[in-house]
Amino acid sequence: GVSCGHAKPGWRLDHCRRGRGVADLASLKGSGPNGRIVKRDVEAASAVPVAPAPVIAATVSGPGFDEIPHSGMRKTIARRLVKSKATVPHFYLDVEIRMERLLALREQVNQSAPRKISINDFIVKAVAVALRQVPAMNVTWTDTALRQYHEADVCVAVSTDTGLITPVVRNAGGKALSQISADVAKLAGRARDGRLRPEEYQGGSFTISNLGMFGVEQFSAIINPPHAAILAVGATQQKPVVEDGELKAGAVMRCTLSVDHRAVDGALAAQWLAVFKGLMENPLGMLI
Repeated sequence: GVSCGHAKPGWRLDHCRRGRGVADLASLKGSGPNGRIVKRDVEAASAVPVAPAPVIAATVSGPGFDEIPHSGMRKTIARRLVKSKATVPHFYLDVEIRMERLLALREQVNQSAPRKISINDFIVKAVAVALRQVPAMNVTWTDTALRQYHEADVCVAVSTDTGLITPVVRNAGGKALSQISADVAKLAGRARDGRLRPEEYQGGSFTISNLGMFGVEQFSAIINPPHAAILAVGATQQKPVVEDGELKAGAVMRCTLSVDHRAVDGALAAQWLAVFKGLMENPLGMLI
């Protein structure tokens, strides 16, 4: 053994580890008398180097533009969406839903509800009940098997300053509208504050993307892997409709279902969409 210059005789190099590793003696240069290796030499050589602070890319301005560096979340979103669109065989189904009964029920419910129920809360509930009634739609794709779920855990797309994230409303089919409303509000708030825990945005089998509040009439969304489907929801609008052979004004909402054809065939997706439409147009059925 080699002494490291401590006052106590018999101390050796392994006493100078300090929990941070031992220096290689051959590389040490002693600063004591006659080049002797002393305590401070070992401590200096054994110290853990401090990593340099990460370089944060700054906004670069040029003639007529500002170049804003991608955030980590934006890079992840881009990578996942490119993979989804390139590798998942999408097909799309459109449906128009009459909303008069749901709007009337919502107005009645909100007269006594502990918190105001939104149209989106009804959509989450209807999606979950439809997944229960058509369980073959409540699946995700893996390379070896379809994974069919016992509960309807529905993801709701939330826009944040750094990108889109999809927190999960667990067991939405078994919850009252007031609880769904509270869950969505809490999760959306935590998402916008960047405080979601992994278990709050991982999992689920189905996603809802609602742009109706922005006045968007209809759009198609990209599937959120490994989910088998995503429902794109547009705004409820007053439109002319034919009812009992007569033309009248009606409240109509358009939805587009994007489906992974590997996991779900067209007939099954159409069956699920018909059930969802029926629940939205006769909303008491989803509350019983």
